[in-house]
Amino acid sequence: MEIVSVILIITGLCLFETISSIDNAIVNAEVLSTMGERARRWFLTFGLIIAVFIVRGLLPWFIVWFTTPSLGPVGALTAAFSSDPQVLAAVGSSAPVLLIGGGTFLVFLFFHWLFLEEKHFGLRGERYIRERGVWFYAIVSILLALIVWLALQKEPLMAFGAVIGSSAFFIVHGFRQNAEVQERSLMDRSLSDLSKIFYLEVIDATFSVDGVLGAFAFTLSVPLIILGNGLGAFVVRELTIGNIDRIRRYIYLKNGAMYSILALGAIMILDSFGIGIPGYLSPLVTFGVVGYFLLKSRRVALAVERDGAA
Repeated sequence: MEIVSVILIITGLCLFETISSIDNAIVNAEVLSTMGERARRWFLTFGLIIAVFIVRGLLPWFIVWFTTPSLGPVGALTAAFSSDPQVLAAVGSSAPVLLIGGGTFLVFLFFHWLFLEEKHFGLRGERYIRERGVWFYAIVSILLALIVWLALQKEPLMAFGAVIGSSAFFIVHGFRQNAEVQERSLMDRSLSDLSKIFYLEVIDATFSVDGVLGAFAFTLSVPLIILGNGLGAFVVRELTIGNIDRIRRYIYLKNGAMYSILALGAIMILDSFGIGIPGYLSPLVTFGVVGYFLLKSRRVALAVERDGAA
């Protein structure tokens, strides 16, 4: 794997993980403000180890191992760097199932945000779609039926992968909704710091699924995913410590994350059907989409600052 390609993948993964975890950073900062100094320090140090090595490390490794059990645990970790023809064949045969499942999850995630979630409207048409949120379930049902029908023409196991991806979305979404309810209760200062740390780790785990699945649009290499997402998790912790108020002013960052998720999900689905997608496309799309909404957010933030100064 060329060094330029590796750097591009890791940088893209770090950016995607950071942007897709902005909401998580905000939740962490708000809850940490109600905790003692010792508990805060513990979460920001040992909590980072849990976030990187246990959640963002074990999850991609387990996914690759689950979809290609013949590799074994060590083979699943090192498969992308192997030159063994049998290993390459095993990865090639199972990759479409992994990609279509992850792609379906990400596309469903985008449409849920587009139709049902509160947002700052960054593009024309978003308000119109948000007002017709009831159509979300019809859209994703039709989309799933279409993906499954096309997958059955190519490989029945791919159809099963798409169904797994949709099921994973609704399961994770259920946990996330519960986490949002728990977030409100975590602001109660009478709760113990230990309870708050536990729930913050659970919330972090639910938010990490998006970044891990999206990472497979960049690469199937587990070590690179761990490194890129781990760097992103570190950046999110740094944002949690001191820059949340500034990040809040960049109101379209979430839009950038969600449109990146749509693009990566579409790339994964297309790739699963054998449509050749260049490896550099996922990082470049992420840079382009996030960059556009970052500049758009910056213009709004500067306008607000000028109005405030006036």
